Amino acid sequence: MKEFFICDCHLQENKVITSSFVVASKQVKPKKNGEPYLALTLADRSGHLEAKMWDNVVEFIDAFEQDDFLKVKGLINKYKNRFQLTIHKLRRMEEAEIDYADYLPKTSKDIGELWQTLGGFVATFQNPHLKALVEMFMADSEIAEAYRNAPAAKSLHHAYIGGLLDHVVSLFRVCDLVSGNYPQINRDLLLTGAFLHDIGKIRELTYNRSFSYTTRGQLLGHMIIELEMLQEKLAKVPNFPPELKTLLEHLIISHHGQYDFGSPKLPMFPEALMLHYLDDLDSKMEAMRAHYSRESELEGPWTSYNASLGRPLLDSRKFLQNEKAADAKADAEQQGEQSPAAGESGQPSVSSLTPDLFSEQKA
Repeated sequence: MKEFFICDCHLQENKVITSSFVVASKQVKPKKNGEPYLALTLADRSGHLEAKMWDNVVEFIDAFEQDDFLKVKGLINKYKNRFQLTIHKLRRMEEAEIDYADYLPKTSKDIGELWQTLGGFVATFQNPHLKALVEMFMADSEIAEAYRNAPAAKSLHHAYIGGLLDHVVSLFRVCDLVSGNYPQINRDLLLTGAFLHDIGKIRELTYNRSFSYTTRGQLLGHMIIELEMLQEKLAKVPNFPPELKTLLEHLIISHHGQYDFGSPKLPMFPEALMLHYLDDLDSKMEAMRAHYSRESELEGPWTSYNASLGRPLLDSRKFLQNEKAADAKADAEQQGEQSPAAGESGQPSVSSLTPDLFSEQKA
């Protein structure tokens, strides 16, 4: 059974550990003298860890590939304020040694309850065409199983088993709340867009050993896959309005919001614009939460640079706690300086007012 997890690095700093990991990425790079070294990203269910192997590299270069599972011995230390592993020994693990639950992160929420929550929202739809469409997707056992287990992304946000469902349920709640403030929003259309906007991830991503792209996912992307899935289901919904079909297609292809982010069209009606911004908000809030969690061992409130958000992050709760603690310390020191020593104020001390009972007994 795996005992050391990447989230425990702060407990093992400057110590040699032996543990198992899945290889998330593998690169062979040259040292300054031209000799090769291994630069790996290792992963388990708690996170990712950069690892380097400097010595005896040649005999290990072809011993494993990306997505293989390794038993590794090495030193945990920090480099540029980030934990890394210097590998001393490694070997490829056999299938019988692997417990996949140790390596793929999974939502801590109850997947059954999340799926039930999603169905509860769909049951409130007033538009019969949209309701029938989404219920058809949810009744497809293959799609439902994948929807319940797929990550929402490879690494940027909700990158864990159940992440897609977790993200969509969160998005449904926010869409339901915000749409009530804008009478021009068609709630059923917005929520259907939220259900469909990332459904292609179930075929874009593979998540059996680690999170990576399928060949179709790499070549087409999830939006094209989603349009295909939509066409397939719409063919089975009788008398589905063509105008509604066009709006759903636009919701799918515009939800990234910008050309630079992969959308071939910008959001051009209210539900499309709202879906883009709320999807982006939910994704970024989860990205922040995950970054704070990965760096929870840091004492200060500032995190390292977050590449997906393009900035370091301030943990406001830590910041306020530190400020509160500093204020309390300053108040205590100030009170200590202002408190006069016994007898200094010109008033008799407590001890001078208390009779010496032992002296009286002696007398």
